[in-house]
Amino acid sequence: MLTHKIRLRVNGTRYEVEVESREFLSEVLRDRLFLTGTKESCGLGDCGSCTVIMDGIPVTSCLILAVEAEGKEIVTIEGIAPEVGELHPIQSKFSECGAVQCGFCTPGMIISAKALLDRNPSPSQEEIKDAISGNICRCTGYTKIIKAISAASDEMRGETATSDER
Repeated sequence: MLTHKIRLRVNGTRYEVEVESREFLSEVLRDRLFLTGTKESCGLGDCGSCTVIMDGIPVTSCLILAVEAEGKEIVTIEGIAPEVGELHPIQSKFSECGAVQCGFCTPGMIISAKALLDRNPSPSQEEIKDAISGNICRCTGYTKIIKAISAASDEMRGETATSDER
């Protein structure tokens, strides 16, 4: 099998990894770098559980060949917390708002939400729905997820709305 040495930065750390031509980014993240927060479910890019941010854009890592990540900046769910042992505001709000159940879709949802809030700190509900439209949740539905993202947006902008006001 043909292999390639790629260099990429994941969650701020530089890596040099030998990958096979047919290997996907999700496999490298999980099996080589041991970043197992990135889930792989459908393998078709339909469910969104493997979503990561690549150069500022949310992508389904099960569809990105690892060689395509050469020189890229990747952010996974493990890399969004401000400090080790802390939660990102989006993670906190998912917990507070009950936006998790089985948790399988959660990393992809949170990463999609982070990409949205990075580019639009004050999204409408329609913009939130659009941003997470590539992520499938089979447990909670989407109401609490949308509420959590909206609450995280408020917190990140320094607003303190009560849950009744949202």
